[in-house]
Amino acid sequence: MAQFGFENDIHSILKLDMPITNGPMARWQRKASSSNTSALNGLSPGKSANVSLSSSKTPSKTPGKNKKQTPSKMGGDRFIPTRNTKQMDVASFLLTKENEPVDANEHLLIEACWFLQENQKAWSVSLNGYNIEDAKILHLGGKPLNAPEGYQNNLKVLYSQVTTPASIKKTRYISSTPDRILDAPELRNDFYLNLLDWSSRNVLAVALHNSVYLWDATQGDITLLMKMERDEDYICSLSWTKEGSYLAVGTSDCKVQLWDVENQKRLRSMASHTARVGSLSWNEHILSSGSRSGQIHHHDVRLPNHHIFTLTGHSQEVCGLKWSPDGRYLASGGNDNMVFVWPYVSEGGSRNSQSLHSWTEHQGAVKALAWCPWQQNILASGGGTSDRHIRIWNVNSGSCISSLDTQSQISSLVFAPNYKELVSAHGFAHNNVTIWKYPSLTRVAELNGHEDRVLSLTLSPDCSTIASVAGDETIRLWKSFEVDPVKKKAKERSDPKKRCMKSTRS
Repeated sequence: MAQFGFENDIHSILKLDMPITNGPMARWQRKASSSNTSALNGLSPGKSANVSLSSSKTPSKTPGKNKKQTPSKMGGDRFIPTRNTKQMDVASFLLTKENEPVDANEHLLIEACWFLQENQKAWSVSLNGYNIEDAKILHLGGKPLNAPEGYQNNLKVLYSQVTTPASIKKTRYISSTPDRILDAPELRNDFYLNLLDWSSRNVLAVALHNSVYLWDATQGDITLLMKMERDEDYICSLSWTKEGSYLAVGTSDCKVQLWDVENQKRLRSMASHTARVGSLSWNEHILSSGSRSGQIHHHDVRLPNHHIFTLTGHSQEVCGLKWSPDGRYLASGGNDNMVFVWPYVSEGGSRNSQSLHSWTEHQGAVKALAWCPWQQNILASGGGTSDRHIRIWNVNSGSCISSLDTQSQISSLVFAPNYKELVSAHGFAHNNVTIWKYPSLTRVAELNGHEDRVLSLTLSPDCSTIASVAGDETIRLWKSFEVDPVKKKAKERSDPKKRCMKSTRS
C-alpha cells in the first residue's frame, strides 16, 4: 500500500495545474495566427502578399506551385532534353548564351579556344601516340545535333565505346612454320656465295650448282634458264635488275653473264675479273661485281667496253655488295672483316676515287649487308662466326649507331618495310631466321625449320614474304610480313599510283 501512495505523490507533483504562459506557442495557435495575418495583409492596400510567407515559418502552400513560368524567349532557363539523342552541346549553349549576339571580343575568344584546342591535340598525339579526344570510353547512341558554329563546350564526354588505339588488339600472327618449302638439290653449301634473288616481277631465281632455275611465284611454274657447259664450273652469284627483266649471273670462271629472262637468251658475257665472282649489285645501268681477288668492278652494260672502273680496298674475297636505294653509295663486305662505303663513280669520274668509310669493328667475314629503305643513310652489316654481331651504321656521320650480339653466324640481312623490322639469317649455331624490331633490335620472332646453316635471304616484291635458302637443300618461304587488310586498303586509297595499277589489272 505504501508503494501505491508513493506513486500518487509523484503524479500529484508532476501534474500541471496551470497553463504554461511563457512556453512556445502551440502548433494550432501558430496556424490560426498565420491565417489571420495573411487575410489581413491581403485586404490591406499597398502591402505585398508575400510578407506572410516570409514571416511565417510554415507556409500554407508551396511557394511558386501555382505560378506560371513562361520563358520570355526561346532557349530560356528551362531545357527539356531529348534523351535518345546527344544535344548536350546545344543545351549548354542555349542555357549559357541564350541566343545573345556574339560581339567582336567573343569572336576573339572563340579563335583563342580553337587555337588552344589544336595545341592540346598536337600535345596529346606527341605524348600519348594518339589524340585523347578519340579515346573516349562511354558514348551515348544516336546522332547528335551540331552546336552553333564557333561554340566549344569544355565539358566534353569523358567516356566512349570507341576502342582506343593503344588497346586495339593486334591481329598480326607470325607462323612458326613456312608457308611453302621448295626443293633445291645440288645447292652449293658455300657461305661466301649469293645464290638466291627475287625479282620485282615475282620470279625467284636460284642457282643449283651450274644451273639457274626460275620459279614463278604467281603461277608456280619452274623454268631452267641456263646451264654452264663444264660440270666443274658453278654459279656463284645472282642479281635481278630493278625492272625484273634481266638477270646477272656471276660464275666460277671469272665472268659475268647478262640474260634476257623473257626470251631466255644470253645477251652478253663480260670478262674482267681474275677469280670467281661471288657478289653482284645493280644501280640502274651500272652492274657492280665483287671477286675473290678483292677487287670490285663497275660495268656499264650499255657500252661495248663495259668495264669502266675498279675499286680496290679489300685484301680478300668480296662476299657482300649492295647499292643504296638512292644509288649514291655502294657498300661492300669481305672476308678480311672490312666494310667499305664507296661513292657513285660515273664513266668520266676520277680514277683515284677513295672509299668514304672503312670500318674495322667486325671480327669475322662480312657477307650480310642491307640498306634501310625508309632511312637511306642507314646501313646494317653482319659478321661471321668469329663476330656474330649486327651493326647499324650512319653513313652521313660514319658512326656505329648500335650493335647486337646474336650469338650466331650471320649470313644475310634484309629490311622488312611493312613493319619496319630487320631480318637476319644465321648459320652456326642456330641455323634459323630471326626477326628484329628496328631500331631497338629487340627480338620479335624466330623462324626455325632449316636443318643446316641458312645461306641467304631475299624479300618478295610486296615485302610480305621472306625466302631463305640453306645447306639442307631447301628454300623456305615465310609469310611473316602481311599487311593488315584494312591498313592495306587505306594505303592504296592514299596512293594514286596503286589505284591506277589495280584498275588497269582489273
